[in-house]
Amino acid sequence: MIETIMVMDWLEFAARWLHVITAIAWIGSSFYFIALDLGLRKSPDLPPGVSGEEWQVHGGGFYHIRKYMVAPEALPEHLIWFKWESYWTWMSGFILLCLVYYAGADLYLVDPNVLDIPPYAGIAISLGIIVLGWFGYDLLCRSRLGDNATLLMIVLYAIIVLLAWGFTHVFTGRAALLHLGIITATVMSANVFIVIIPNQKIVVADLKAGRTPDAKYGKTAKLRSTHNNYLTLPVIFLMLSNHYPLAFASDYNWIIASLVFLMGVTIRHFFNTRHAGGTTPVWTIPATVAVFAIIILLSLAPLWLNPDGPGEAAERPLTEQQQQLASAAGFEDVVITVQGRCSMCHATEPGWEGIAVAPKNVRLETENDILTHAKAIFLQAGVTHAMPPANVSYMEPEERQLIVSWYKNNGL
Repeated sequence: MIETIMVMDWLEFAARWLHVITAIAWIGSSFYFIALDLGLRKSPDLPPGVSGEEWQVHGGGFYHIRKYMVAPEALPEHLIWFKWESYWTWMSGFILLCLVYYAGADLYLVDPNVLDIPPYAGIAISLGIIVLGWFGYDLLCRSRLGDNATLLMIVLYAIIVLLAWGFTHVFTGRAALLHLGIITATVMSANVFIVIIPNQKIVVADLKAGRTPDAKYGKTAKLRSTHNNYLTLPVIFLMLSNHYPLAFASDYNWIIASLVFLMGVTIRHFFNTRHAGGTTPVWTIPATVAVFAIIILLSLAPLWLNPDGPGEAAERPLTEQQQQLASAAGFEDVVITVQGRCSMCHATEPGWEGIAVAPKNVRLETENDILTHAKAIFLQAGVTHAMPPANVSYMEPEERQLIVSWYKNNGL
């Protein structure tokens, strides 16, 4: 069983690595083509159907790129499709969701202090909102709202705010922000898989058959591509937020998440305008800084509104495995070790200078806390020396062995 836990941890690492690699590839190609599209220039010698061209230099070579509004008269056999970056970003992200949040649903997904539901119910809700999120978005885009891009964006933003608030009443703070990112990322990837690429394939098929492609396919794809453009940066923030409790564990986490989408708009507007050769929208810089300052203030607000600190939260009920660990030999010694070496940082009010919030919002003050995070303690302070960082609290090798023996000798 111990070997399985360690192998699963490596699988999680591999999935996260793949997810980051594919996300970099997708975001990179997306930003590149947005900048390319906006930076196209017209010249008198352009052939019919070409809307603009651009010369680029990179890696010691020069590149001459032209964009056809619909498609060229003759289509070359060799045609590169930019799609797998998107597909694998979503698939690797879903694998990671299963490995971390579904396999560890009792710790990362559901919280009885938020909504007292069993882990399987939390997983079912998670899967349901991912599917419904896409169909709801797609329905709005295909409705008459799709003819008014600005109004559609306003409606979609209002839905995002509502979802952010709703998720904080169903999931843990960490999972709430993550699911807002998951729905957004699902919309982005499904835009590529269900709308953009199929539309491009229709255009290619028309060309090969000698038919004139309908421009509506390009118009529809352009709308979805524009949405992806403005949603990319908020998704990255939401995926990173699970490492920063000041974001996901704040009382105002849903407002913070909502404001991040506004920053995504101002930042992308700045670069889109610059790439298009327009006047630099300087106003977006103070606007972005102001929104980020509001986010920081929201994370500080509980200190001012509740100077005595947060109230005591009800302890999570122990699972069968955790109950087994609680009655196992050596548990009392492990509690003393963890409380003596770890809880100065992993506390409701950390005592270590420079730490205002428990890292990743993990508290190790009570026996229940230690049992809840037993696997992480075993992996990070037992079989490895990851914790405490730089061994600042001088955890002895014998103490690490206590943790390993306690966890390993109880069939876990």
